Amino acid sequence: MLRERAPAKVNLILHVGRRRHDGLHELCSLFAPLELADELSFAPAEGPRDEVVCPGVEGRNLAQKALEAFRTRTALPPLRVEIEKRIPVAGGLGGGSADAAAALRAANRLVGEPLELDELQALGARLGADVPSQLRPTPALVTGAGERVEPMELPPLWLVLVPSDEGLSTADVYGELDRLGGGRQTLDPAALGALAGAGAERLAQVAENDLEAPAVSLRPELAQKLSDLRDHASLAARLSGSGPTAFGLFDGREAADRAAGALAGAVLTRTTTAA
Repeated sequence: MLRERAPAKVNLILHVGRRRHDGLHELCSLFAPLELADELSFAPAEGPRDEVVCPGVEGRNLAQKALEAFRTRTALPPLRVEIEKRIPVAGGLGGGSADAAAALRAANRLVGEPLELDELQALGARLGADVPSQLRPTPALVTGAGERVEPMELPPLWLVLVPSDEGLSTADVYGELDRLGGGRQTLDPAALGALAGAGAERLAQVAENDLEAPAVSLRPELAQKLSDLRDHASLAARLSGSGPTAFGLFDGREAADRAAGALAGAVLTRTTTAA
């Protein structure tokens, strides 16, 4: 049996461009992996097809699609995959993408690592915008439609996550962004790249998420979660990705721990420099 961790990610900054002719949006985002992670185990399947067991997720998930995509390049025997979900589903934390990336890493190891990272990233880009950056989960500047990943150095940062009971569709949030006329005419990756090594206070000054307004437009109650985090001494409070998970950025564990204890359903975690 092979085991893989699948770390969640947080978008410390997310700038979104206008919709492209292919229907996708250009992104410019500062990603960071979290200690919060799903756990996946891989073993030979008993039958001729993959078996993916993921309580709480109905139908074919991205991990199963990742195995199928991997087989377009290499021979891979049928696998049984068990996913222990810790990352909120449809929460803007990249849980499904992290699972898909873990499946690609595991599949590659099981057959002797025939594919290089860039080849795995190309497969991942076919599955979702967040998958390429999750293949080697380190802080990164992510551009294009998510397929261009440039590792960056950031110190560990303490966060408090406030999930929602109900997920939020990424497609719906992008649709609302377009309806509201959002999306930047130009993106500036160099400005985000210049934040390498920045600490919590500096990142709090520049934290932005262009999907936050459309997400709150669809789910107005999310504004209260952001307000609650600010009321409990967060340096900045934003949604991660397309939401609905809110996160607060804190100056150290003590302040983050106090906020997590005061907010219902909150999760204390921190960013990491590696998976």
